[in-house]
Amino acid sequence: MPRASSTPAPGLSPQFCFNERVLRDFLSLSRSTIDDSITQNLNALFTPAREGFDPSSTAVRQTDSKAGRVMDPTSCQEFKDKVLFPSWQTRSDVLTYCAGVATSPDPDDPDLILRQTESARDRERVVDERLDPYSARFFPREARTESLANLVRNQRTVEEIIRSRTWGLVSERCGGSSEGWEGALNKWRESSQR
Repeated sequence: MPRASSTPAPGLSPQFCFNERVLRDFLSLSRSTIDDSITQNLNALFTPAREGFDPSSTAVRQTDSKAGRVMDPTSCQEFKDKVLFPSWQTRSDVLTYCAGVATSPDPDDPDLILRQTESARDRERVVDERLDPYSARFFPREARTESLANLVRNQRTVEEIIRSRTWGLVSERCGGSSEGWEGALNKWRESSQR
């Protein structure tokens, strides 16, 4: 079985971030490659041939993931260092960059003039709510930076949930400390900076 690899970082630009479909697709692909298939990725680390084949092992279905098997600590650490953490870091970098784009002025916003025109028109509008009770409601168009900020905020929440779930499985299968994923990722960041 081929080993999983980290999804390569996309070329970061404001256009990448503002194309929300492409941003979502990148995050989804990265998550599906590593986090959504974490059990298969961890199973690929276990090589039963090292212990020799036991023909009786096929007589009974093994339902327990641990089933007397201890994962090789070196393989686990290599998976975390070369696949899991780089994938998480790439997604963090993309979300941080896009959060910066969302909080920066957007002079290229295609709807800016339309929103300004609507806003001016709405300030001049006289509303008689007795004739049309819904006329006082005005839903201004959302700037694309606001939309992007909401998307980044939601995706960061999704990241927290997915990383927590993935780290739980990695900790269970590879053994190791009771350290949370944030601490482990920060240690990896520090060691990879050297």
